[in-house]
Amino acid sequence: MSAISAVKIRALVVVTCLLCVSLYPPAVLAADVPSFSLAWSEYPSWSAFGVAHEVKLINGKEGQLGPIEEKYKVDIVLKEAEYDPCLSMYGAGQCDAVCITNMDILSPSLSRAGVAILPTSTSFGADALIVSKAVADVDQLKNFKVRGLALSVSEYCFARNLEILGKDPRQYQFVNMDPGAAALAMQQRQQGFDAIIVWNPFVLDTLNKRKDCRVLFDSTTIPGEIIDMVVVGKKSLEKPGGKQFALAVIDAYYQLNKRLNNPATRDDTLIALGEKFSNLDLASMRKVVQQTKFYGTPAEGIGIYTGDALKDTMKKVVKFCVDHQMVQEPPVVAYGPATAGASLRFDPSFMQEVAGAAK
Repeated sequence: MSAISAVKIRALVVVTCLLCVSLYPPAVLAADVPSFSLAWSEYPSWSAFGVAHEVKLINGKEGQLGPIEEKYKVDIVLKEAEYDPCLSMYGAGQCDAVCITNMDILSPSLSRAGVAILPTSTSFGADALIVSKAVADVDQLKNFKVRGLALSVSEYCFARNLEILGKDPRQYQFVNMDPGAAALAMQQRQQGFDAIIVWNPFVLDTLNKRKDCRVLFDSTTIPGEIIDMVVVGKKSLEKPGGKQFALAVIDAYYQLNKRLNNPATRDDTLIALGEKFSNLDLASMRKVVQQTKFYGTPAEGIGIYTGDALKDTMKKVVKFCVDHQMVQEPPVVAYGPATAGASLRFDPSFMQEVAGAAK
């Protein structure tokens, strides 16, 4: 081979390689960037993180960065699992942060102090008591077994609605049962299943399949009391890069909500959320996001964490959990900047920083 031919071949190889790189850019690697994990389960406002990965706002794979992660110089590792395993992971310190409700975080906070950095949504009809025609009203409900997940937001929603109606929850028959199994039994018209209290997608699915059933009451009566959140372990937050991780998670959530609120991308985003959330179609997801109100802007989230209503809500939630022996003792709940000895702290400063940077 002549020297001229060799040079031509080398040049061709270089051009080909450059062309391949431009057409197929390699994944951005997180070589010298701290890595933190977020455990999430399928729920409308939590599925947002899985969709944020799909639309390339973040890259949930370990060692790879999306644009938001590059911005904050942190690697977000998404860990998807069922809800209970997510809670177990967080309690065991196997993840840095978790998507969880304001009720379910109380127990793990006794052994692992946490900081609630972001409220994602609240139930506004997504938790509902469904009854058959056999149940005429709330008074007659006493004669029927009400099936639902005990020591959960379902039982809380049930008890709070009865209190609001001036009834004594102790006079009613609440029977512990997995919500999916309870919903299926009612859908199949099994005997003895005339009242269930479940959450979406079981609510919509049951009402769609049992046109003769109806909602007796739901979580619209207790707006803002069932709060879906992201909580980061206090020690994880104090690690190098911990604050940046919190900011990146919050930014990713709000960027996804911008897509949800933009008419040009709303339907596609709802479809993507539906694929993550029990494979619901577009029409069902439009209903879902009405019954699960997203806190889709920093102003909404900051308002929740700085308002007086949250303190009153948490007093009710803590009392309920103590009375029902869901927690061994009342956790120390604090609000605002770092507080010594707090088991759970609601801190709006991360949302405030993201909001300030966005201006």
